[in-house]
Amino acid sequence: MGIVLQQSFKNTLIIFLGFAIGGLNVLFLYIYFLETEYYGLVTFLLSSANILMPLLIFGMQHTIIKFFTSYQNKSDRDNFLITAIFLPLIIIIPLSIVGALFYDAISEFLSRENIIIKKYTYLIFVISIFMGYFEVFYAWSKVQMKSVFGNFIREVFARISVTVLLFVLHFDWINSEQFIYALVIVYGLRMLIIMIYAFKLYFPRVHSFHLPKNLKQVLNFSVYIILAGSAGTILLEIDKFMIPQMKEIVQVAYYAVGVYIASVIAIPSRAMQQIINPITAKELNNNNLEEVENLYKKSSLNLLIIGGLFFLLINSNIVEIYQIINKPEYSVGVYIVLMISVSELFKLSLGNNGAILTNSKYYRMFFYFSIAMAISVIFLNRVFIEKFGINGAALATVIVVVFFGLIKIVYVNSKLKMNPYTKNTGKIVLLIVILFLVFYFIQFPVHPLLGITIKGLLILLIYVFLIIKLQISSDLNELYKKYLSK
Repeated sequence: MGIVLQQSFKNTLIIFLGFAIGGLNVLFLYIYFLETEYYGLVTFLLSSANILMPLLIFGMQHTIIKFFTSYQNKSDRDNFLITAIFLPLIIIIPLSIVGALFYDAISEFLSRENIIIKKYTYLIFVISIFMGYFEVFYAWSKVQMKSVFGNFIREVFARISVTVLLFVLHFDWINSEQFIYALVIVYGLRMLIIMIYAFKLYFPRVHSFHLPKNLKQVLNFSVYIILAGSAGTILLEIDKFMIPQMKEIVQVAYYAVGVYIASVIAIPSRAMQQIINPITAKELNNNNLEEVENLYKKSSLNLLIIGGLFFLLINSNIVEIYQIINKPEYSVGVYIVLMISVSELFKLSLGNNGAILTNSKYYRMFFYFSIAMAISVIFLNRVFIEKFGINGAALATVIVVVFFGLIKIVYVNSKLKMNPYTKNTGKIVLLIVILFLVFYFIQFPVHPLLGITIKGLLILLIYVFLIIKLQISSDLNELYKKYLSK
């Protein structure tokens, strides 16, 4: 776990910085500097691009991570990476032609409830290409065990750029429409930066180019991952896509704020997965199942512990957080935060379950699970958004995440005889529940910011003390002995 903890720690700091900047943008600058209708439009465009991206990019970011370490010589690796760059064009070029031919029909369909979408529909395609190739070159750098810089570009660069653009908008140097186009340019620059970095880390030489010998296997995997990736992204983004099809687009802005607050819980996972995914792929390629199980259990427990702290800090202070935002219409997101938080915490408890499925010979099941989850969440969103509004979208998410997460655990255990949980998992879950029930109902009669500080410090001290005292995680106890006990 040495390289995992080292790069995960750096990635966690970067993601914290990114989330802090993003929090400033999402919770204040977007709300106060950009009209709510345009804020909803930005959320819709980015979510729609995320849904389209796995299809356009042919699943190459996952294919690179799975197959790169399986090639034994540089020539084969070079040809594989060159193939990975050009294969997505097989989809991008035909789809761009189809999109141009049927653009009016597509834009009319997407904007039938909110006309503001129609003018910007084509940007979904452009942004998705930028996002997709960013992920390809980011995966390129991750298989070189270099995830920190790419993580910085993903998490910090784009958000700082948005902060600058929002202030430029605030000072009337650009208008809301120009802000949308400038945002697209930011995603293009982000892609170019990571591409240059990836080439510096590993530049493939074209001596006698030939397609990979295992091209059929690569294509077979990619096709499954395209569909699985698309389905997985649907689970994450479909709510923000469907809300404008059923409700006013401003509702997307309210929903996005709640989801963003809850998504802070995913920081540990996003940091650790950058490095643990390629390591899991490598150990599976070497058939080292003992190390895979070790990673499985440790990643589950450590992510649950850290995510549990974030869960408590956020949900115990959620009333105060919305008081600081000071926009009453956005406070409808209180229950959204709780439901999405539960789903994020449960996903953390799965550890590297997804990496095990996608990089093992059972990767096809990841596809079937993802398709089933996508269909389920679309159906539940259609029913629950109509009945409960944006709260219904969050409810649909938590139901699907928990139900199918349990199925994945059972499946991996049946095939590989390993599961992510230990007796310490129950201890940490019980601790989180008890502290949440205690602190949620405590309201200090002070300014909300001071109340958050007091409550947050109390939670932090009690939580960390009990984690160390109960010796729940050997990794965290070692870190404590090494750095904090002195």
